[in-house]
Amino acid sequence: MSEPDEDRTDALFHALSDRTRRDILRRVLAGEHSVTALAASYDMSFAAVQKHVAVLERAGLLTKRRSGREQLASGDVEAVRSVASMLDELEGIWRGRVARIDHLLTEEN
Repeated sequence: MSEPDEDRTDALFHALSDRTRRDILRRVLAGEHSVTALAASYDMSFAAVQKHVAVLERAGLLTKRRSGREQLASGDVEAVRSVASMLDELEGIWRGRVARIDHLLTEEN
């Protein structure tokens, strides 16, 4: 993987490492939400929710648009699929390693 790809992967997994950000992502994948409405759902300041949204946006997991005075956030399904694809690839690598270990163990017996 090239350096920019690795940086994007780091940003994706950093964004998903936080429980609040994962919950925000679930909400915006289900439908567009204003940042104000999102903030009302959490026991934290509006500024703290804005920071979580910004992390998700920098990772490419959501997009924001303005509608009057509101900022509306939507989840990016393709970005989530890319994360799933990365995890599938990692799972394949580990399954291959486990299969090789199993093979070596059965050869010894």
